[in-house]
Amino acid sequence: MSDTSPTDPMAEMFEAQRDRLRAVAHRMLGSHADAEDVVQEAWLRLSRQDTATIHNLAGWLTTVVGRISLDVLRSRQTRPEAPYDDSLHEFVVTLDEHPAPEDDAVLADSVGLALLVVLESLGPSERLAFVLHDLFAVPFDEIGQILGKSTAATKMLASRARRKVQAMERPTGVGREQREVVRAFLAAARRGDFEELLRLLDPEVELTVHTPTGIFVTLGATKVAAGAQLSADAAVRGRAVLVNGLPGMLSWREDGSALSVLAFTVVDGRITAITVATDPAKLALMNLPDPA
Repeated sequence: MSDTSPTDPMAEMFEAQRDRLRAVAHRMLGSHADAEDVVQEAWLRLSRQDTATIHNLAGWLTTVVGRISLDVLRSRQTRPEAPYDDSLHEFVVTLDEHPAPEDDAVLADSVGLALLVVLESLGPSERLAFVLHDLFAVPFDEIGQILGKSTAATKMLASRARRKVQAMERPTGVGREQREVVRAFLAAARRGDFEELLRLLDPEVELTVHTPTGIFVTLGATKVAAGAQLSADAAVRGRAVLVNGLPGMLSWREDGSALSVLAFTVVDGRITAITVATDPAKLALMNLPDPA
């Protein structure tokens, strides 16, 4: 809900920028609710600012939204298991019949959805540099001011993030290496092989779990590996699937009802993000394949 007044010239200028600012914040945070909060905070800061000192309103607002979003991302890292509200994009789940080409329509849907999943695997500074420059054409020197880094260092951050994102572009489907990493991870989880799990996980891996009581995020290979050991025997049976274009696993209970859906982001041979859905209400909306 906006507190701006349509008769206020400054409010009118802000409203003209609102959709773009919301898009920036959502790409940064992956959460519609958090994005709305960030945009509203940007308005509050603008309302307290002497607008005569602002020579480029769009740039000023983008900088403010970037800084607030960066603070939110960093606060998530200091509260690694805190739940947060998120209007998650719907999962697209298909059986991973990897010898056969994928349906073009499913692939088109998946590639767009996978971007948000990949962005979640980036560090806060990488994500800001990539989103602002590659998606919204903000110059590197302006991004560097937000991050407190040089233009050259900011370019390096964006380049590193770009490589991770490009690694997830799958014009010919999920690669064999990605599948092998996921299979090895699941096997290590079943064995309770903590050292192998650590080897397969990126040190800054992010685990996002959608449960009936909310969404929970765990950061770091040690915590994610420990959780994988504890939950290894939960699935009765499973099947390899593609989830939003990512390699994944669909598990069922003995009675044939869906237990969980997992999606893995694999970059350079390591898992950088795992997304899990165990909420029966969310699983019921996914049009999941039946057990084999």
